[in-house]
Amino acid sequence: MSVVVVTGTCTGVGKTVVTAALAAVAAVRGASVAVVKPGQTGVRDGEPGDLDEVRRLAGLDDVHEFARFPDPLSPAAAARRAGVPPLRLADVAKRVRDLSADRRLVLIEGAGGLLVRYDDEGATIADLARWLGAAAVVVTRPDLGTLNHTALTLEAMAHRGVQLAGVVVGAWPDDPDLAMRSNVRDLETIAARPLSGVMPAGAGALDPAEFLLAAHRGLAPSFGGSFDAAAFRDSHGLDKE
Repeated sequence: MSVVVVTGTCTGVGKTVVTAALAAVAAVRGASVAVVKPGQTGVRDGEPGDLDEVRRLAGLDDVHEFARFPDPLSPAAAARRAGVPPLRLADVAKRVRDLSADRRLVLIEGAGGLLVRYDDEGATIADLARWLGAAAVVVTRPDLGTLNHTALTLEAMAHRGVQLAGVVVGAWPDDPDLAMRSNVRDLETIAARPLSGVMPAGAGALDPAEFLLAAHRGLAPSFGGSFDAAAFRDSHGLDKE
């Protein structure tokens, strides 16, 4: 079994799309895959959440949401505002271990960035990754400001003993600007490895068949895809920047 945490440099970077891509590629290769969203915020009961998007894109029904809060806040703040007990990540760790007993892969999508608080004691998705011995995929933006956010995220992971599984750009536009093109090389320098994937902007709007193709093209062989970081740099003239 393998447990992988999908986190981000901040909110809105494409974590759900990358989670769905990882699940889709693993499932089509015959792996048993479960996807966990420990705490969903900003969504009311009966409304579609991130796991509904994963289910649609990846064609996967083995999805698990453990808590839901209506306000678009951190899980800790959303629980306080709702007047309910916060989600305990120690309980999540136990449930994930149970899931991983008979699945080859369990993907955990965090809320927001790496250090978003789940309770008033300050538990984060980094703590959950450490307790489970899980490596983390870091989803980042390509545009201006991403270098600082990515460096801080990777530094915080290293400080907490969380292994990096790879850095994936969550949404790469058809017409990247100078900062985006320049950032690719620097993101790889910060991570001390080539990019582990680049998902195209708008991938979340694709139908499942098109999404699977985009996922395979957008993820590196370490995740079951065909993405080649050197070829990506060359095709965009990035080594000349």
